[in-house]
Amino acid sequence: MSEQTQTATDVDITPGEGADHDKAPKHPKAFYTAEARATGDGRNGRVATSDGLLDLDLVIPNPITKPKKTNPEQLFASGFAACFNSAFQGAAKLLKVKLVESEVTARVGIGPVALNRFGLGVRLTVTATGIDQETADRVAEKAEQMCPYSNATRGNIPVEIEVRVK
Repeated sequence: MSEQTQTATDVDITPGEGADHDKAPKHPKAFYTAEARATGDGRNGRVATSDGLLDLDLVIPNPITKPKKTNPEQLFASGFAACFNSAFQGAAKLLKVKLVESEVTARVGIGPVALNRFGLGVRLTVTATGIDQETADRVAEKAEQMCPYSNATRGNIPVEIEVRVK
């Protein structure tokens, strides 16, 4: 699709370099596009989705106080956890693994990486029920390749994945 004919709802998801780059569609289209707007004083502002399903006041993360509002790192952690759990369950199906259930906890840290520059780091803890450790590790490796959040963060920020079985 040329830039002149691209509509406001289209988002470019053309894959970059990678092992399976040649197997990707030449002109992929997003099957869903989320839209959110941040207003106010940035991290002390408000964020809302265009459909109105999410409408939240934001605060700057502070390890000392117990804020009564959310922050962008919590939103990112929630999205990554949900996405990776979905990818883990999808990977289990692709690998024909009988998974009883899974859950993912995402911890997102923010801190300085240089003067006036900040970075993120992520630790995902996957808990899988009904499979052994070796199988769970194999499923997590496949999920890491499938998850859009993993694909977006790979090579950009540190992401650790710990896999546990119950």
